[in-house]
Amino acid sequence: MKNGQGQAESETSLVLEGARGTNQSGVRAHNERLVLTLVRQMGPLAKAEIARMTGLSAQTVSVIMRGLEADGLLRKGEPVRGKVGQPSVPMSLAQDGAFFLGLKVGRRSLDLILTDFHGKVEGRVYRTHRYPTPDSVVQFANESIAELLAKLAPAQRARVAGLGIAIPFRLHDWARPLGVNPEDMQDWKTRDIASEIADAWEFPVYLRNDASAACGAELVFGDQNRPRDFLYFFIGFFVGGGMVLDNTLYTGRTGNAAALGSLPIGIDGNKVRQLVDVASLITLEQRVTDAGIAPEAIWDTTQSWPIDRAILEPWMQEAVDGLAYATFSAACMIDFEAVMIDGWVPADVRAELVRRTRVRLEEISLPGIEIPEVRPGTIGPDARALGAASLPLSDRFLVDRNAFLKG
Repeated sequence: MKNGQGQAESETSLVLEGARGTNQSGVRAHNERLVLTLVRQMGPLAKAEIARMTGLSAQTVSVIMRGLEADGLLRKGEPVRGKVGQPSVPMSLAQDGAFFLGLKVGRRSLDLILTDFHGKVEGRVYRTHRYPTPDSVVQFANESIAELLAKLAPAQRARVAGLGIAIPFRLHDWARPLGVNPEDMQDWKTRDIASEIADAWEFPVYLRNDASAACGAELVFGDQNRPRDFLYFFIGFFVGGGMVLDNTLYTGRTGNAAALGSLPIGIDGNKVRQLVDVASLITLEQRVTDAGIAPEAIWDTTQSWPIDRAILEPWMQEAVDGLAYATFSAACMIDFEAVMIDGWVPADVRAELVRRTRVRLEEISLPGIEIPEVRPGTIGPDARALGAASLPLSDRFLVDRNAFLKG
């Protein structure tokens, strides 16, 4: 629910600042995306509200919304009666208007989800493994897609808009940390799993770096009351991250921008310590293994970890120190308003990481640097898979800010 006109207009600015609709012919697709983006971010809206927010004429909005309703993408709500005039009818996204698949390729697990138009996870297939190979990932994807689609009615299957893949880039570089022979990972240098999976299905397939995808999930499915610019940490097998500038995910020339795990957090002679060395779950996994506990305690669930505090505590403190150091380093380059911390961690662990990072930043408090607000991520462990599912959603139904900000 949205409370008050001021809040509504503030939330609209996430989409519309510098962007107006157009009544010219031939651009209906853009205007439809604009309407769908507004309704996704703000909730049910009446035609008059959309016309006011976009600058489109009432007639144009009426035509667009009738078309979207006929296509099964929007659904009418209950009429809202005011003091005068005709009652307004809010329109919301039709939950079964479209479906999206998201595949997370992790160093210790594979996760395929099916989401509806609201972003609700309707189905999931999950598997742990020692390490990923292209063959195992393609086989898992095709078998799991078939399994999830079989649970949909024929009309619903026709509304599956695509598959997104969230995957660590340059997987062949991580053989030794995974404890496998380098030759076992060499196929990742030449294989294109997105094309291979796409060959088996009629819908498009998209691919993005896994940490950037997790950050993208915040933009599409997360709390819309967020800053325009923020840094995003995702704590997985290796810590990674993303960077949002002017409400747009910045992925850079190679798609690997904001590779926060690689940030140096200390130099001793020629030895460089990086964030990945202290804030990654591989480090915690090693501590757990050294204590004689099976590492599956970390990977099987994020509801809670059966890990003694004596093991968890030193990892957490090192991770917090690294996150604080990395935050200050990034803030020296870009004046972020906030930092978000999320990951494959239980909610109580995430909350404690956020709290301690806030405290640590205040303790350090570098002169000349404004300390950004530290927030928990709003998606949680599913961020990478949901970020993957957001790729076909964004490409086919939402406004591309990069397109309209140039105008």
